[in-house]
Amino acid sequence: MKLKKLEHNLTVCKVQTVSDIDMTAEFYFIGKTDEELSLVCKTEDTPADTIERDDGWKGFRIQGVLDFSLIGILSKLSGILAEHKIGIFAVSTFNTDYILVKEENFDRALDVLTAEGYTVI
Repeated sequence: MKLKKLEHNLTVCKVQTVSDIDMTAEFYFIGKTDEELSLVCKTEDTPADTIERDDGWKGFRIQGVLDFSLIGILSKLSGILAEHKIGIFAVSTFNTDYILVKEENFDRALDVLTAEGYTVI
């Protein structure tokens, strides 16, 4: 399985309203529940007025389109990283999954996954 590195630095934050988000930005994820409005975006695209923010994330995606019948892909990756004491922030889209790790753990995470047979591009 191939993993594609994301080249940009990422921020995970909470915002007050959707209008705080630059919807023309190249890369972002929005999650809204009855309790919060969360945003993952390039650090340089982080809204000025956030409720909370956590900078210093890097990420990779599982390359290709994943069929919904595939089971355990994210679980396997997160399990491998957990065994090596690397925490994750996972985001899923219709096509695939993204895994974010803190910047200081990024190279080690990729090394661990490469050693487990994953190809990093």
